[in-house]
Amino acid sequence: MNRENKRRKYDKRYFKTHPCMDAFTCRACGRLVVPEGAGSGHRNHCPYCLTSVHLDDCPGDRGSDCHGRMEPIGVWVRKNGEWAIIHRCVICGKMSSNRTAADDNPMKLMAFAMRPFGSLAVSGEHVKNMVASMEDRTEG
Repeated sequence: MNRENKRRKYDKRYFKTHPCMDAFTCRACGRLVVPEGAGSGHRNHCPYCLTSVHLDDCPGDRGSDCHGRMEPIGVWVRKNGEWAIIHRCVICGKMSSNRTAADDNPMKLMAFAMRPFGSLAVSGEHVKNMVASMEDRTEG
């Protein structure tokens, strides 16, 4: 085992500063996922179904003993306008946020973004009132 491989295996912080260039098979949909096309060196979820694996306690540390499947449950927009996926572990329930990648399925992302508007908990009238109140703030 060469020095770089030892660092990858034993240094808990290795993936904070080094890109993970390993391909993997998605635990949910079974497709092969390669790091190329992600737009960054940190591919951490399947671009087809957006599912991840619970590997880290803190980003990049590979310290989790759970290794459960992280299902996407929603999306949110960061201050800089970048989208992020909210994942929840099916085993331990931990939630985390991951940046979207350049090759993520846009229809899946939009489906998560639109989910609250298809819910019975949010009425059409409520949505109209929210939009109207936002328009009032931008005009003033």
